[in-house]
Amino acid sequence: MSRHSGPREFSSLDRRLQALHDAVDAAAGVLPEPPLQAVLEVLARASSRRSLSADHTVVGFFGATGSGKSSLFNAVSGADIAMTAARRPTTSEPLAGVWGADGSGPILDWLDVGQRHRADPVEGFADESTGLILLDLPDFDSTREANRAVVQRMVGLVDVLVWVLDPQKYADAAVHQGFLAPLAAHGAVTLVVLNQVDRLPSPDVAPVLESLRGILSGEGLGAVRVLAASAVTGQGVDAVRTAIRTAAVQRRAQGQRLAADVARAAEELAAVSGSGRAAGVQPASRKQLAAELAAAANVPVVVRAVARSYRLEATRRTGWPVTRWLARFRPDPLRRLNLRSSAPAEVNRTSLPPAGAPEQARTDAAVRAFADAAGAGAPGPWRAAIRAAAREARDRLPDALDQAIAGTDLAANKRSCWWGVFNVVQWLALLTAAAGLGWLAVLAGLGYLQLPVPEVPRVEGWPVPTVLIGLGVVLGILLALAGRFLAAGAAAARAATARRRLHMAVAAVAQEQVVGPVERAVDRSAAFAVALKKASAR
Repeated sequence: MSRHSGPREFSSLDRRLQALHDAVDAAAGVLPEPPLQAVLEVLARASSRRSLSADHTVVGFFGATGSGKSSLFNAVSGADIAMTAARRPTTSEPLAGVWGADGSGPILDWLDVGQRHRADPVEGFADESTGLILLDLPDFDSTREANRAVVQRMVGLVDVLVWVLDPQKYADAAVHQGFLAPLAAHGAVTLVVLNQVDRLPSPDVAPVLESLRGILSGEGLGAVRVLAASAVTGQGVDAVRTAIRTAAVQRRAQGQRLAADVARAAEELAAVSGSGRAAGVQPASRKQLAAELAAAANVPVVVRAVARSYRLEATRRTGWPVTRWLARFRPDPLRRLNLRSSAPAEVNRTSLPPAGAPEQARTDAAVRAFADAAGAGAPGPWRAAIRAAAREARDRLPDALDQAIAGTDLAANKRSCWWGVFNVVQWLALLTAAAGLGWLAVLAGLGYLQLPVPEVPRVEGWPVPTVLIGLGVVLGILLALAGRFLAAGAAAARAATARRRLHMAVAAVAQEQVVGPVERAVDRSAAFAVALKKASAR
């Protein structure tokens, strides 16, 4: 083995652990709490184990009652460390055989193993330099709940798992379904020993081993090494020792065990989350959302009010002076909507009718359609998270839209340059007509007083005073009509500008209140998928 393989492995493990942590962070509040908590426990165990001795490999012996687990433990250890038979018919608490006592204390404390035995060197197997800890554990099928709890805990803590099975119960569902099958990702740190093969006729050993391998393969443990042994005759004990020694000497079991824990945790998260990827926010759906929100927020009403207000103001400023005053009695549509207010945009509100049930339903439908389009293709929990993100601002949205409309510059107080020209010409036309009338009035007065009436100049046979009156009246009416046409065109242009600005304001609200949260939820789902993929990579 290359001397650099260990650091590389742990560097890879660092990245995978961080990726698993990132996946949990991304899934917080989206996936159910129990699986997330289980992953956090895996991360906590990994952190604890890595803070302890890396020079010790912890090997746990697991088995059912009567499997000869403790006897095999003694045979591998080369000493009667674990009491057996009449002296201790069942293992009630963990017992450790230690080769390399220095530095083993903290890890045994973490494992909560009180019974510790400093084992004698076994030639070709282990000595003080090996850094090996063998654990004889309670029977996993013990009737005592405390014993079963110890086994369950140790399954999650030891570096290497040695499962000791006996020929009569090697296919027992309790061990396969309860322990081995869930540990399919841990094949690299799992060893299965068919013990007590001395009880089998020699021709039956190979078929039983083949049957056991078939069962393991069906559980995803086809790569697990299966050995035959007998603690009584010593058959296969050296092979078991060799497998354990190899794991201890290579110093890779700890990293492989933690990597397998990460892989299993990632698989469980993936199973809870489901597969798929959110379509994300598309420009078309963003535009459709803004359009629907604009309609629900009465933007068309405001646009029409802008056009009517402009035409009314144009009439007040450019209409025939004789009749324009009548326009002052007509209410300004924008003023009625409180859209000529000088109050700051932060506190200003319109007088538009509040959103009723139809408008609220339209808003809800638009937001739901937008969220469904963004979450299309995502697995169920993430689609729900995206919908929830879209609905976060449901109660704030009407007020935010109203404030956006109130704060939009509709150019309501902006005057058109042609108003001044028309106004001046209108007054000149009125003065012209008034001059003609005044002239005729003077002539009529002179005649009434029997005074000499001067000759009135004529133009093409028409008296100049009459011409002035006719010219002033006709010009004023023509200007009023022309002003109406100009006002209609300018009103349409101003309404178009208002519509564009209002839609931009509504789109900004939609971005802040709906689109932004949805995009963040989509990004979280993508970050979760990427982190989970990194955590699963081997």
